Amino acid sequence: MKIAIHAADLDHERIDGTRVYILNMLKNFGNLDQQDSFDIYHRGAFNPHLTPPNFSNYFFKKIPFPRFWTQTRFAWQVFCDKPQVLWMPVHNIPKFRRKTLKVVVTIHDLAFKIFPEYFPEKELAKLNSLSDYAVLNADGIIAISQATKNDILKFYPTVKAENIRVIHHGFDSQLFNQNFSDSQSEKILKSYKLKAKNYLLYVGAIQPRKNLIVLIEAFEKIKASYPEMKLVFAGAPAWNFQETLQRIKTSAFAGDIIVTGRVPFAQLPILYRSASIFVFPTLYEGFGIPALEAMACGVPAILAKNSSLPEVGSCAARYFDGGSSNQLAQCIESVLGDKILTQQMIQAGLNQASKFSWKKCAQETLNFIREI
Repeated sequence: MKIAIHAADLDHERIDGTRVYILNMLKNFGNLDQQDSFDIYHRGAFNPHLTPPNFSNYFFKKIPFPRFWTQTRFAWQVFCDKPQVLWMPVHNIPKFRRKTLKVVVTIHDLAFKIFPEYFPEKELAKLNSLSDYAVLNADGIIAISQATKNDILKFYPTVKAENIRVIHHGFDSQLFNQNFSDSQSEKILKSYKLKAKNYLLYVGAIQPRKNLIVLIEAFEKIKASYPEMKLVFAGAPAWNFQETLQRIKTSAFAGDIIVTGRVPFAQLPILYRSASIFVFPTLYEGFGIPALEAMACGVPAILAKNSSLPEVGSCAARYFDGGSSNQLAQCIESVLGDKILTQQMIQAGLNQASKFSWKKCAQETLNFIREI
């Protein structure tokens, strides 16, 4: 079988969960499937941190074009190349395509329909238009969590449930299970002015949907009991980040709140392992890879009780109402003040993380693509 893959997102400078997902699928497809051929399309130069490996049955097709690439140059090239199946790992499907072409699309989340106020107007219109067409015209839909599948069925009631396959994300076990020397860890922590087990950690983009102001408020509430504790936001600003950064500046503890910007992949395991607690206050996640990474690194995880997060964290995490900084502060203090609970959460988190892998995700994805 000849399978076409849209991989243009790997050209982007900013790294997010969707791009990590595409990269890890391409790292695994070539090992799992030597029989099929894969035409991998992108438009420019791969981000050095997102460059996929090259297998003998991978055929990379770099096709530059200035505007509307997916619906124009990419669509035409796929039409000419005549693959049997097209996998779109983003919410988009070419409108111009052969009638015989089967299309599988991955839907990561429908946050833009649930929280439209947190998206720029232009981006919101684009997301709705492209996603509506993709969901209603795909031959098969991959939902990255049961929560996402439920949302698809809610907003698109004409879609048949049997056409949606839930395939969970994984994590990079090779990266997050590797060992580091004390000197390596100390060097990285020192670069961010941190000490081990002396900070709360959030990993992800800085944008309104991530609900970071509630985390800032909770941090301020626990400072009297834990004056040496710091708060770390490990991630780059995304859209509409200004309010969050302004709230940090006006905090009485602004000096103890650290915004790292984008963290290199190689440093993330150290930041996770050295944290006292990983906190994920987001209002909505299609899956929530950072929660899985944190548990894999042996860090107690406190998650907002919404969307896919209870599905990912199961009984291993503690949960709070995402709208309540008081409840979050109580959760944080209960974990920090109880060493037995901390150890129980660490072990439970390691066990929960072991249920997920990119290899498993890739195999289930390939199986679904072949079934279409």
